[in-house]
Amino acid sequence: MTQFARITLPLLLAAGLTLACNDKSKSASASSSSAAAQPATGAATVTAADAKKYFTQKCEVCHGTTGKGDGVGAASLEPKPRAFGDDAWQASVTDEHIEKVIVGGGAAVGKSPVMPPAPDLKKNEAMLKELVKYIRSFKH
Repeated sequence: MTQFARITLPLLLAAGLTLACNDKSKSASASSSSAAAQPATGAATVTAADAKKYFTQKCEVCHGTTGKGDGVGAASLEPKPRAFGDDAWQASVTDEHIEKVIVGGGAAVGKSPVMPPAPDLKKNEAMLKELVKYIRSFKH
């Protein structure tokens, strides 16, 4: 396998998984009242269950069900997705940093550009805060 193929293939696979995941979440949110569609003020109540549902729809494919970075999409990625249970990482980042990664994607913080941004969450502060809490819950 050429070096080009070794680099390009994982990116194409990750992009395909991201698109498939985004399509799944779009149809799910269109058929139900989604927490991600809360008002821009973030004033609406967003629960831990809402954050878990969002994570399942958008993040789990790479980060895995237990946040270990071992989702089905992770196999083809290099570098591997963040393992949220890593105590050293948890201690080294602020909630604001995690929010920046979620909203801006990996490239926003000098990490992998394969991690897609979620700019819609910039207008949904309540969901963003609950997602950070959910990510923090993976800590050992």
